[in-house]
Amino acid sequence: MNLLNYITDKALLLLPALSVLGYMLKNSQKVADKWIPLLLLPCGIAGALALCGVSVDAVLQGILLTGAAVYGHQIYKQIGKEE
Repeated sequence: MNLLNYITDKALLLLPALSVLGYMLKNSQKVADKWIPLLLLPCGIAGALALCGVSVDAVLQGILLTGAAVYGHQIYKQIGKEE
């Protein structure tokens, strides 16, 4: 099962935007790391609603894209870890 099969092409533009926003939040001293995924979620939903129109599908796209951005960051972080 491929996550990208469930994300529409219109909303795919949000994936790098959410990744950059997450990176910016990570480097700020005002936001604790544990809150970054929760802050990205409304941004992902709002972006998907703006790109895809107001619908339940757009909300689901925002949730999926936020999950993909956070999951992608975690994969990158865990692969770079030395054990």
